[in-house]
Amino acid sequence: MNSPEFEGLTAVLTGASGGLGSEIARALWRRGASLLLSAGSEETLRPLRDELLPAARAGQDLDIAAADLADPSAPRRILSRAESLWPRLDVLVNNAAVQGPIGPFWKNPAEEWRLAFLVDFLAPAELCRLTLPRMIARRRGKIINISGGGAASARPRFSAYAAAKAALVRFSETIAREVEEHNVQVNCIAPGAMDTGMNRAILRAGSDEAGEEEFRRARRVADTRESSAARAAELCCFLVSRAGDGITGRLISALWDPWPTLGKRGEELRKSDVYTLRRIVPGDRGKDWG
Repeated sequence: MNSPEFEGLTAVLTGASGGLGSEIARALWRRGASLLLSAGSEETLRPLRDELLPAARAGQDLDIAAADLADPSAPRRILSRAESLWPRLDVLVNNAAVQGPIGPFWKNPAEEWRLAFLVDFLAPAELCRLTLPRMIARRRGKIINISGGGAASARPRFSAYAAAKAALVRFSETIAREVEEHNVQVNCIAPGAMDTGMNRAILRAGSDEAGEEEFRRARRVADTRESSAARAAELCCFLVSRAGDGITGRLISALWDPWPTLGKRGEELRKSDVYTLRRIVPGDRGKDWG
């Protein structure tokens, strides 16, 4: 499925070797974008590179960059590699994440908790910081940050992951406002359930640590091989496309929100707080508490 508007686009994608990352890579590649795929090791990236390269079109290129986002120098190394490949960067997709410690917060090893926050929030924020000047200079760019469970509601026993993803959403809302005048859009995607390494980590932790509800959900996803990765990848491409130009500062669910029609609602979105994180007050629930 070639898309003329994607031809010549350049994109950096982190966490590219995982289930969702590889689906996003395939979706962007099919449409004609050039890619720099990043993950923790080249070994995990080579199969995807070898899968995609035979279908390369004229002018379309693909490279890989091994970088562990637990290393504070990794974001700069990834972006330096992108700068060596292309004179501009059109798209950044922050997909890489770790589950972090599972269980009651006070029992979480402090170093594991901090590491999860580093990978899931601070590293994506740094990638945005390094990317934005180039997009602002060109007056065009798309940043897509992958959210996750706990970003919009409490997620007991997953405090590091939930806190980092909530921070990522509010960070995205904030910088979206800062760069809107420069024609740069920043959004978050809630991808939905997937049988990934994170899901398997919940199963390994068991119901005592993860909680009965989380464990049952993880078991169902594993047993049914439920996956919303393809739908989330399509949403990513929608936001990258010109149809997504009027959408920024939003958290959009790949499964539950009518995103294929949002291109027609750009003005309504700009004037509303739909698909954003907000405090609920009594009046929002029909209550008058004085």
